[in-house]
Amino acid sequence: MKILITGGAGFIGSALIRHLINNTEHSVINVDKLTYAGNLESLTTVAESPRYSFEQADICDSAGITKLLQQYQPDAIMHLAAESHVDRSIDGPADFIETNIVGTYVLVEAARQYWQALPEPQKAGFRFHHISTDEVFGDLHGTDDLFTEQTPYAPSSPYSASKASSDHIVRAWQRTYGLPIVVTNCSNNYGPYQFPEKLIPVVILNALEGKPLPVYGNGQQIRDWLFVDDHARALLTVLERGDIGETYNIGGHNEKTNLTVVQTLCDILDELKPDKPNGISHYRDLITYVKDRPGHDLRYAIDASKIAKELDWTPEETFDTGLKKTVQWYLDNLDWCQHIQDGSYRRERLGLNTGESA
Repeated sequence: MKILITGGAGFIGSALIRHLINNTEHSVINVDKLTYAGNLESLTTVAESPRYSFEQADICDSAGITKLLQQYQPDAIMHLAAESHVDRSIDGPADFIETNIVGTYVLVEAARQYWQALPEPQKAGFRFHHISTDEVFGDLHGTDDLFTEQTPYAPSSPYSASKASSDHIVRAWQRTYGLPIVVTNCSNNYGPYQFPEKLIPVVILNALEGKPLPVYGNGQQIRDWLFVDDHARALLTVLERGDIGETYNIGGHNEKTNLTVVQTLCDILDELKPDKPNGISHYRDLITYVKDRPGHDLRYAIDASKIAKELDWTPEETFDTGLKKTVQWYLDNLDWCQHIQDGSYRRERLGLNTGESA
C-alpha cells in the first residue's frame, strides 16, 4: 500500500514509519506541520528510503491536504497528527481545539471527497485509520474495571475532550457518508524518541543531570504502559485486517502507578549509569513530589482482548524489558535529546544558523 501518515514526525508517528519502512514493502508519505514536537531527526534511519516521502503541511489547510491526496493517491490514511500534552492543553487549549478538532474535520472531509472519486477497486480497498487515546474515557475509580470499546466517553482535560471530539467526527463520517474508517484507542506509550516533556524521558534526563524528579501529587495515578514499537505493530495490524467501522483498544497489559514508574527508572539507572551526579547515593533520592495537575485522572486501564481475539495482536515487550530498552536508548542517544533541549533541531530544519533563535 501507499500510506499517507499525518503527524509522522512525532513520537508514535515516527515509530510507525520506521516499522513500515524497515519491516514491510509499503510506501509512506509523511505529512507533518513540524510544530515543536515534530522532529525529523527521529526518521534519519529511513529518510533515504525510496519508499519514504515527506511533506510539510498543516492538516487544517484544506487546499493543501486536497492537493497532497491528488498528488500521491494514497491507498490509506493513518491520522496521528495531534496536540497531545495534557499540561499544555490546560495552559493553552486553543491549539488543541484547532488541530485536534478542526484539523481532523478538514482531513476527514478531504479524505471523503478523495475516496468518493476513486475508481473501483481502489475505492473498495481504501481505509481511513484514526488513532486516538484512552484518555477520552476519563478515569476508572475501581481497581478491576477496564476501558472497553463500549466504555462511554467522559474526557477530563481540554486535550482528551478534543480527542474525543475528533473520534466522534470520524465515526460520524462513516455513519453518514460511508467512509471506510477504523479507530484505535491506545494507552500510555513509551519508548525511544519520545519528546522530553513526557514523564519517562523527563525522569531519565533529569536524573542524569542530578535534577529533581517531579511526581504529581502522591504519585498513585495508575496508567497502562504500552511500548511504542508494539503500538506500531498493532496499528498496522488494524489497518490491514481491522473491520470497517470498528474500534480496537490497544493496551500494554502493564498497569503501574506513576511513582512505581519513576522508582523503576531510578533502579534501572542505578544499574546502567552507576556514576551518579552531585554525589547522590541512589537516583531515588532525587524524587520530588509536586502539586497535582487540575483534573488529574486517577486510573486508566485498557481491555485489549478484542484486538487479541479478532486480530491476533498482543504486545511483545513486558514493562521491564521495554523500560530497560528505553533507558538504554536515551543513554546511547543523548545528542538527540540535546538537540531538542537546546532547540537546534528546530533551527536546523528551518535553515537557520545555530546562533539564531527559532
